[in-house]
Amino acid sequence: MSDLTELNLAEARDGLKTKAFSAREITDAYLSAIDASNPALNAYISVTHDQARAMADASDEKLAKGEGGTLEGIPLGIKDLFATKGVHTQACSHILDGFQPPYESTVTSNLWRDGAVMLGKLNMDEFAMGSSNETSYYGNVVNPWRRSGGDNAALVPGGSSGGSATATSAHLCVAATGTDTGGSIRQPAAFTGLVGIKPTYGRCSRWGIVAFASSLDQAGPLSRTVRDSAIMLGSMASHDPKDTTSVDLPVPDYEAAVGRDVRGLKVGIPKEYRLDGMPGEIETLWQQGVEWLKQAGAEIVEVSLPYTKYALPSYYIVAPAEASSNLARYDGVRYGLRVPDDDVITMYEKTRSEGFGPEVKRRVMIGTYVLSAGYYDAYYLKAQKIRTLIKRDFEKAFADVDVLLTPTSPNAAFAPGEITDPVTMYLNDIFTVTVNMAGLPGISVPAGLDGRGLPLGLQLIGKAFDEETLFRTAGVLEESAGFTARPEKWW
Repeated sequence: MSDLTELNLAEARDGLKTKAFSAREITDAYLSAIDASNPALNAYISVTHDQARAMADASDEKLAKGEGGTLEGIPLGIKDLFATKGVHTQACSHILDGFQPPYESTVTSNLWRDGAVMLGKLNMDEFAMGSSNETSYYGNVVNPWRRSGGDNAALVPGGSSGGSATATSAHLCVAATGTDTGGSIRQPAAFTGLVGIKPTYGRCSRWGIVAFASSLDQAGPLSRTVRDSAIMLGSMASHDPKDTTSVDLPVPDYEAAVGRDVRGLKVGIPKEYRLDGMPGEIETLWQQGVEWLKQAGAEIVEVSLPYTKYALPSYYIVAPAEASSNLARYDGVRYGLRVPDDDVITMYEKTRSEGFGPEVKRRVMIGTYVLSAGYYDAYYLKAQKIRTLIKRDFEKAFADVDVLLTPTSPNAAFAPGEITDPVTMYLNDIFTVTVNMAGLPGISVPAGLDGRGLPLGLQLIGKAFDEETLFRTAGVLEESAGFTARPEKWW
């Protein structure tokens, strides 16, 4: 039998239904691949061998009866931000040492309801704060891609969903869950040659997901194809009474949108996304994406999003402010790490000082500052007003167009330690944060390689709760790009 880890999600689903192989066989194939490759890539921080095999056996029993859900027997990796009952859930932070929740997140519950198999928990930037997966307490995740031309230096997979991206790209899972607060699904997808979608805010429940910035966080999948992402999102999305921001709307058949043409669709090109100093390769790929959609019958329209230039600074006020509030609960009293001291205040201080990494501390300090007396109006309130203006920009643009096309990231993957200035690192999110600030859906599609053989992605931004148009357009981009490149195995 050929290597079952080569199958994408749709192929694996069809093979399981026709009994070409069993759920146990494909699960064992992935567990073997993880055991062999994870030491080099550090994508998984916890591998649930026994649980995965038990779930696969249960799926085989259902499949034998002609039963089962839409993901029956499909082995997935789960980002460490999702609560998994009785299984390591620490947001890759020292401060949550030993935490195994007695409950399951709504998103993972939906996946298990539909028959998916959990292979383990995936590495990530601590509390989802990072763009390179260099802030994890468990060490850096390594991108399976390498630069061509003899440079064999390790590269980052992007972040914060770096473990999800590396595991999927290196075929250590069929697909993976991720979360996106400012680009943390789309940017790593672009860095590793994957499809990654951040759905509309409220489409997937946030219940049971460790919070970073509550008004920005949203769950979504990383996968190898547009169709795979559509299948995954169909299971992950749901209304959830436990999450007051969850929207009570029916979940469409996203997979049915893949393969539809885009004739007559109006595609907007925001002029403000043409940045000074943007690499020529990014501009060229963007223009190529325009030509592909034009050839497919779409109408190209230039649009203006004037408040785009304020999105990144506003995001880095709003997100740290919410993080500062959300992370106040980690004090060493109820769960996780505790650094003992006779004085309770000193115990709090020692626990938080030892438990949080430098990037988390930086953002908590920024957030506390912008929320403090005398600075709230000057920073946080002003950032919220700009956020409203950014949302209005999109509303005006979408009065004339159906979808927007932009680059996903201003650069390809870089080496660990190559970017040491936090502000320069934050610029990795320059094309993605606007989507989170406006609560809109966005998808990254692999569209080409740079001059050193590394993947580059194009981003599509859609109207609220119109993921179907995103999948429809992304499918055309995927077909036009014909992206079949894979990292040459070195690990």
